[in-house]
Amino acid sequence: MSLLVTGGAGYIGSHMVLELLDAEEQVVVLDNLSTGFRQGIPEGVPLIVGDIGDQVLVSRLIREYGVQAIIHFAASVIVPESVRDPLAYYRNNTVNSRALIECAVKGGVKCFIFSSTAAVYGNPAIVPVSEDGPTRPLSPYGSSKLMSETILRDAGHAHGFGYMILRYFNVAGADPKGRAGQSTRDATHLIKVAVEAASGLRPKVEIFGSDYPTRDGTCIRDYIHVSDLVQAHIEALRHLRSGGRSLTLNCGYGHGFSVREVLDRVKQVSGVDFRVENAARRSGDPAQIIAETKLIREILDWHPRFDNLSTIVAHALAWERTLASRSKPVAT
Repeated sequence: MSLLVTGGAGYIGSHMVLELLDAEEQVVVLDNLSTGFRQGIPEGVPLIVGDIGDQVLVSRLIREYGVQAIIHFAASVIVPESVRDPLAYYRNNTVNSRALIECAVKGGVKCFIFSSTAAVYGNPAIVPVSEDGPTRPLSPYGSSKLMSETILRDAGHAHGFGYMILRYFNVAGADPKGRAGQSTRDATHLIKVAVEAASGLRPKVEIFGSDYPTRDGTCIRDYIHVSDLVQAHIEALRHLRSGGRSLTLNCGYGHGFSVREVLDRVKQVSGVDFRVENAARRSGDPAQIIAETKLIREILDWHPRFDNLSTIVAHALAWERTLASRSKPVAT
């Protein structure tokens, strides 16, 4: 029996594949490689290049590999892009997820873990925000994920399969062993952008909005190390396999840092004083969002190992240096 990881060649998905292999799971990856990287898949792991919306392909994979669980990462994830092109996000994140869930139901898949987002909360009135807080997305990205959550809950209840909806806060960092990291071109995640600037790959970092009602006027986010995030998926899988109830859980640390604080920390860890400029606000950005994490810690017995901003930055910076060394020409 195998476990299907959609989007397994991407940033979070590739870390998930490594964690599953460390746990001696049999893994198969489905990825269209639009943002993922073939070289991110370890040797011996089957990589099928295709779309999650291709129901003929997905049904064949479930049947041929005996898939009993799906961890679904494949999605478009850039908030400003979703504002510019909402229909693409509703197709890729919602319509295609619905097709994947239908294949899971028809194929007899027992467990389904869905990669959702804190963007479903919008700009919460109460911070930290709990899982039962109001969902008021500010962007098509958040709305597309919230729609998929509803589809998964309804299908799970109707057809009796277990699901876990994990709402990610801001994922950052890289594998501590240096095996994987954020490799996406033109990334928009703050820590990735900042370590690129510290590495000389960007001329500056822009702060999108400096007049928010926060302690220093810039947005505040809850940053979670990618390795702690994928460990939460391992615990979620154990929970579902042991007959645990289907749940929606936040994935964060329960405290936040402002944009300025993150940039200062990257400068401190890297030793590079890169240029920072103020810019206009971006549409769809909440002022402050921090996770209430009581449920995930209690129900999944989740114990994060890397809850330290300097550690997150150091791992991201180390990965950036790994990428740079790979791109250097070999002397002849």
